[in-house]
Amino acid sequence: MKGNNEVIDALNRLLMNELTAMDQYFIHSRMYEDWGLNKLYERIDHEFDDEKGHASLLIQRILFLEGTPDMVTRDGLQIGKTVPEMLESDLRVELAVDKGLKEAMSLCEQEKDFVTRNILQVLIDDTETDHAFWLEQQLRLIKTI
Repeated sequence: MKGNNEVIDALNRLLMNELTAMDQYFIHSRMYEDWGLNKLYERIDHEFDDEKGHASLLIQRILFLEGTPDMVTRDGLQIGKTVPEMLESDLRVELAVDKGLKEAMSLCEQEKDFVTRNILQVLIDDTETDHAFWLEQQLRLIKTI
């Protein structure tokens, strides 16, 4: 099914964000593992898997709309040197993903592509209620302690 080029471009921008988040979570999870912070390793490795799943959904939708997924473009990684820096940089990535998802969902509504919008709703639910919330919670706990 030939999709709207603007929607396909927006999906590729979202794919870039998800791949960037995936790469960053991958590196941070391995740093936590190396430092012996096993619970953080397990959680961030889980986030890596979630981002991979999000990227897969976007790739499938781009292909369905007869677009070409851009697997090369990435935003710059923000690798922290301490646990708080790592959590803060991961939160910045999640907030950027959240903003991009909302913009893409709005575009999908304009273009009457409600199937793509519904797919993006699944991603935003993960981003807001799981990923960003958990990161904010961890940062609050660090400040409290």
